[in-house]
Amino acid sequence: MIDTDVLRSLLHATHRLTQLAARTTGSVIPSATWRALSTLEADGPQRVGELASVNRVSQPGMSRLVAGMLEDGLVRRHGDPDDSRASVIALTDRGRDALDEWRRVVVAQLGPRFNSLDDEDWATLRRASAILASRTSPNEASEVAA
Repeated sequence: MIDTDVLRSLLHATHRLTQLAARTTGSVIPSATWRALSTLEADGPQRVGELASVNRVSQPGMSRLVAGMLEDGLVRRHGDPDDSRASVIALTDRGRDALDEWRRVVVAQLGPRFNSLDDEDWATLRRASAILASRTSPNEASEVAA
């Protein structure tokens, strides 16, 4: 049985955590950039339209975002192996390094909020994180829907 209250609470908490991370880092880079880089890291190279859809950004908006990321060397464009007329966007080493650094800053900024958690709390969060990851990956989502 699905506990809708728990799912709502998780959605609310993850949204607040994401907002807090964006506010506390002092980063001037748009949150959409970090989302796109995270998507590319987790799911691999994608066409601009796919990246836009996954990140809930318009295709023109994602095209502008990708142009900036290309200029900054965070991503690269190369031919789509499945369609010679199309191209895909892939994360570069520089993009991965920037994402790792942003995450390091987020953890450093948010860490003090979690200092008082005990081992049991951390075990609970590890378990919740693992469950969420297993149920939100693109492969899992398509398998669950089938």
